[in-house]
Parts: sequence; structure tokens; C-alpha cells
Amino acid sequence: MLVHSRTGKWATWAVFFLLFVPLFAVPLLVIVAASFTTNWSGAFPSGLTTEHYKAATSGDSLQALTTSLITAVSASLLALAVGAWAALAAASLRRRGRRLLDGLFMLPVAVPSVVVGLAVLVAFSKPPMLLNGTRWIVILAHTILVTAFAYQSVSAAIVRLDPMYEQAAASLGARPSYVLWRIRLPLLLPALTAAAGLCFALSMGELSATMMLYPPDWTPLPVQIFAATDRGSLFTGAAVAVVLMGTTLLVLLGVARIRTRASYR
Repeated sequence: MLVHSRTGKWATWAVFFLLFVPLFAVPLLVIVAASFTTNWSGAFPSGLTTEHYKAATSGDSLQALTTSLITAVSASLLALAVGAWAALAAASLRRRGRRLLDGLFMLPVAVPSVVVGLAVLVAFSKPPMLLNGTRWIVILAHTILVTAFAYQSVSAAIVRLDPMYEQAAASLGARPSYVLWRIRLPLLLPALTAAAGLCFALSMGELSATMMLYPPDWTPLPVQIFAATDRGSLFTGAAVAVVLMGTTLLVLLGVARIRTRASYR
């Protein structure tokens, strides 16, 4: 830590908790509390119940959770493949080419996600690429939105790679494909797993573009939360939100464990 004195450390922790608790912890705790209550007319909730979780883990909500998981995993894998490939290709380009590629991949996150949703809707609503009304248009939109984060994560990791490993392998006669699969990608594995986790989390919570694209038989969980709260079922929506947070957290913990193991190999 940059602060070495005991007083400075206590002051740093105090400032951290004063900022963290009101801005981050309290809103999440309110959602958790609302998911267990039947009434909230005063400062604190009343009437504890678990009925909201029965609705949040069955029927349409369970189907929506499955839809979100499939969408997030598919979009993350596609974004990781495209983003990593582009980052590796950009590393061999000159500065102008890298800047052009950086701008291309950062464009979807430089505009509101609803703009990306509209663009995908217009582009894929007519033959020969007619995806409107199918699950694939949702997966495609999520992939476009999260690929930039995979590209940036892998690009930053490539810059930190020690070129001596690749040079040593090349000097021993290794082919470029061998260097890529047996040296570069294993060294990039921690960055790849981190990028996959980030893409998954972002896809699980994406709503704006999804609202413009999802068909009735492919409703992700954030849309289910919005629909529940829009109908006035705030406590059920809170329970579904907790399920979404818990599922995302469990997957991220699994990815973090894989990343830790990869780092020590």
C-alpha cells in the first residue's frame, strides 16, 4: 500500500467505506432486502417471504435465465475468438493500421447500445441475412457490444508479452503456427479468461439493445426484470435481479479460478 502509517491506513479505509457503502453496497442490499419482503411502506421492509424466489426460479423466469446463459456464453466465445484474432493481427500492423483497427472495434461502445441494436435490426431484417425474429440477432448484437472489451484486454496483454520466447522458438525452426498455438496463446491465457469473464458479465446485464431485438421465444433475464417491474411487481423483479447477480457472480468466480490456475502454470 502507498500509505504506511497506521493513522493513514485507518483514514484510507474510512474514506473507502464512506464512499463504497452508500454508492455500491446500499443499493445492492436494498435489492436483496426487497426480494424477501411483502411490503415496504416505511423506512424498512416488513413481511418476510421467500415466495418471490419461487417465481424467480421457475416458469418464464427460469426459461429467461437459461436464455441469458446461452446468449452470454455464445456471445462471449464469439467475441473472444474475434477480439483475440483481431488483437493478434493488429500487433503486426504499423501504428496507423493499429489505430484504425482500434477505432473500428471501439465504435460499438462509443455510441449508445440502443443505436447498435437499431443498426443490427435494420441490417439484418431483409434477405439475404434475415435474422430478425430469431435468437441469432440477439446473440449477434451482444457479440458486437462485448467484442471491444475482448479486443482491448488481449491487445493490452500482447504489449506486455516478452518477445524472447517467440524469438527463441523461431530461431529453433518453429513455424509461425506452432509459435502461435504453443507459445503466444498459452502466455495469453490469463488475459483470455479475464476477457471471457468480462464479456460474459456485460452480456448477462445487457438490456437496451436487447429490448429492440428479442423475439417472444427468446427473452433474456434483464428483459424479464424490466417486464416485472413495469407491471408493478417490484419485489418479484428484485428476486429475479438477485438471481441474475448470483448466477453472474458464480460464473465469474469460476472463471477467476481458471485464470488463477492458468497464471501459475
